[in-house]
Amino acid sequence: MSTTLYEVNDALVVARAEMTELVRGDEQLLIQRVAPLLREKSVALDLRHVDRIDAAGIAALISLYSSARNAGNKFTVCNVSPRVAEILTLVGLEHIFVSHNAVLGSHCESCYERPAA
Repeated sequence: MSTTLYEVNDALVVARAEMTELVRGDEQLLIQRVAPLLREKSVALDLRHVDRIDAAGIAALISLYSSARNAGNKFTVCNVSPRVAEILTLVGLEHIFVSHNAVLGSHCESCYERPAA
């Protein structure tokens, strides 16, 4: 599995095209891949391909947010699908996680791919 990484506004944007849902069973892999990045800099998780999120996925986002805060960095999500945005709003987390400043296209010139592990 490859992870696309690129920088926007001093944050590392992490995009995983194969991640179409963030649900129980998938959340630990996400935490394992993103948490180490948060120790070094702020991270925005690109959720453009994610159409489904459950309580475990929300807990993973909260865990990543906490890891970032503990390291003195920021964690946000960007390019959120309407369904995921609706769920984050329902649980009161949309204003904490969602970055409306990073609307990114696949044509980003500073984009490169490398394994997350």
